[in-house]
Amino acid sequence: MDFNKNSNSKTMKAVVVTDQAAGIAGMKLADRPIPKAAINDVIVQVHASGFVPTELEWPSTWANRTGLNRAPSIPGHELAGVVTALGYGTTGLSVGQRVFGLADWYRDGTLAEYVAIEARNLAPLPGDVDFTVGASLPISGLTAWQGLFQHGRLRAGQSILVHGAAGAVGSMVTQLAREAGAYVIGTGRAADRQKVIGFGAHEFVDLENDVLEDAGGVDLVFDVIGGDVQKRSAGMVKAGGTLVSVVGPVEVRPADGLAVDFVVEADRAQLGEIVQRVRDGRLQVNIGITASLDDALAALNPNGRRKGKSIIRVRQ
Repeated sequence: MDFNKNSNSKTMKAVVVTDQAAGIAGMKLADRPIPKAAINDVIVQVHASGFVPTELEWPSTWANRTGLNRAPSIPGHELAGVVTALGYGTTGLSVGQRVFGLADWYRDGTLAEYVAIEARNLAPLPGDVDFTVGASLPISGLTAWQGLFQHGRLRAGQSILVHGAAGAVGSMVTQLAREAGAYVIGTGRAADRQKVIGFGAHEFVDLENDVLEDAGGVDLVFDVIGGDVQKRSAGMVKAGGTLVSVVGPVEVRPADGLAVDFVVEADRAQLGEIVQRVRDGRLQVNIGITASLDDALAALNPNGRRKGKSIIRVRQ
């Protein structure tokens, strides 16, 4: 395996964004310096990178933790690849190791040939899991896991309403909730019905044609939509139940329950749990488009509704 491509060069190819107003249309492919490993960092040669379209609306894409402009920045926060260098003091990983994980929001990301990332944000990627699959897991899998089990405290026998159940996050929520012994009601558009049932939902609600409230009360709502759907869902939470939002603060709280909004965090142990389920066949990934780094700009510009995770294969 060639760990040292570009070893004689100090630059790499990367997708960069410079203009917040232009959004995805303002992305370009450029040469950037190959990053160096700081204390507790590793350098990863990126084989595949996941992309979330809303990244370009996040303040952390454009400013550092002190509020200073950091454009041009490299987007992408999910990756699978191979460790090529260790920073001072880095432990737990080794050069040549296959890894996957979640990059820091405030640092240059993974739509590049190399990325500098804290070692604690990575987990080993088993040899029988493809890099494309590995790159599809960190945000979707960890968001689902943390929303269900840390913030939603889901238990066997409870009921859950999963919005956007055909999407990258919602499909993970549906599968993990079903495996945990919950009764799962998934929502989406009419065309999503079979996909949502295929991921394990017991019932499907067509948000365009069905009456959401007819689904009845639930112990947990997992919301990836917000707006009116979230407000109506708050009224469906049973006493003692929880509404979990991944789209910002909850506007309407359940009358006799909790409302939680959270930002996903890297967690090596949870990544290990998630990838083991993929290996066991208990968890299906939901990949929509894949494209090479050279074709990334065209692939990531939306030309309709996205169906699943967007993955850029940085190394073919």
